[in-house]
Amino acid sequence: MEPILLSFPDQFETERLIIRAPKPEDWKPIYTAMQASINELKPWLPFARQEQTEQDVQKTTKEAYLNFLSREDLRFHAFDKETGEFMISSGLHRINWDVRKFEIGYWIDTKHSGKGYVTELVKGLTSFAFRELDANRVEIRCDPKNSKSKTVAERSGFELEGILKNDVIEGNGELRDTCIFAVIEDPNIVKK
Repeated sequence: MEPILLSFPDQFETERLIIRAPKPEDWKPIYTAMQASINELKPWLPFARQEQTEQDVQKTTKEAYLNFLSREDLRFHAFDKETGEFMISSGLHRINWDVRKFEIGYWIDTKHSGKGYVTELVKGLTSFAFRELDANRVEIRCDPKNSKSKTVAERSGFELEGILKNDVIEGNGELRDTCIFAVIEDPNIVKK
């Protein structure tokens, strides 16, 4: 199987969000949201610990677009249905096409946090993975200290499978643990 030959929608909607593949021109609202949210992102996301210039974000956004087309990584951007405003960068990462395994990652523009948007996105992206990509496993990995990400995983129907001890070394040399949450069937479909 050649992933680049796979055909699936590059956009879908949830109740309040339009979730779509990245476009090169998305860099500007992403950069603005990233700068506004940097203090909340720094403890959890390595990219936030390094200065991000406009050129850096232009480059990574264009790379995300190309990676989506090649099916190497599936970043998605979420926008408010009513206003069209950028809200969340997310995606299906660390893909294993043979197993059909995906890891969901996400960050939100801080001004929109605490309103259930990330949980809505994760539920939508999980359903997308099972429905459109024939997923066998979807994961969310996060630091045990990241209570917001843990809550999103739990509210989205993911089960904590375990905690990897001393799994990641941070730039400051600190060892950190990783929670692994997973689902093996779409928890958003009510079974009869």
